[in-house]
Amino acid sequence: MKKWSIVLLSLMLIAVLAACGNNKKSDSGADNSAGAPRTVELKVGASPTPHAEILESIKPALEAQGIRLQVVTFNDYVQPNQQLEDGKLDANFFQHQPYLDVQNKERGFHLVAVTPVHVEPFGGYSKKIKSLDELKDGAKVAIPNDPSNGGRALLLLAKKGLITLKDDTNITSTKKDITANPKNLDIIELDAAMMPRQLDEADLVFINANYALEANLNPAKDALLIEDLQGNPYANILVSREDNKDADAIKKLAEALHSEEVKKFIKERYQGAVEPAF
Repeated sequence: MKKWSIVLLSLMLIAVLAACGNNKKSDSGADNSAGAPRTVELKVGASPTPHAEILESIKPALEAQGIRLQVVTFNDYVQPNQQLEDGKLDANFFQHQPYLDVQNKERGFHLVAVTPVHVEPFGGYSKKIKSLDELKDGAKVAIPNDPSNGGRALLLLAKKGLITLKDDTNITSTKKDITANPKNLDIIELDAAMMPRQLDEADLVFINANYALEANLNPAKDALLIEDLQGNPYANILVSREDNKDADAIKKLAEALHSEEVKKFIKERYQGAVEPAF
């Protein structure tokens, strides 16, 4: 009788262990009994337009590759880099290389460009004049206060002969580099996000394309002066940290952003206001 009790207990123990093994889950919480792929969470910071919209368009393609993309939107140009540096984001998508270079230098970040995605032509807009010929002596001109985008505005003014710079190829030119200002333009520097609100105040306002689009402005149609797309050094880039730039999920994200589907999405949705850089 004792022998049969031992056998019965042994069989019960085997059954319990087998049940435990069948219920074992993968680290992602998914059932791994059939070799199901592990889902990777990827958190990417982006400006709402067009960056977040482009990222949203590739979510299904990444999901099919086991990557769950979470897009976190920002309305400024400071927090996306700070949070990426702090490890709160895995990547970001909102800036161009000159801006990133300044951020790394001034803030001691360790952020790297992964790949260029699109170009947003930077331009000057106005509600008060219809052409640059109408710009009066002492006119108020608003430009972004960060070195790279402020420099873009000054280079455009110089190209149109409205000011002269020490070096009209220096993309980080500042007001201190102005050597001639024949119209005595009153150039004010403000945060880039504030530019659309200056349209009611200033005579000429320089606005980054993402903020222009949010304000229902089309750079290709509404700007009084605009950058050339050919040879433009301001392609918007996917950015990660030095420690994760070679991660498989980041590589797949970069590949998805260079797909023909994304190229078609950009061309059809933005009608020349945004152009692919690949």
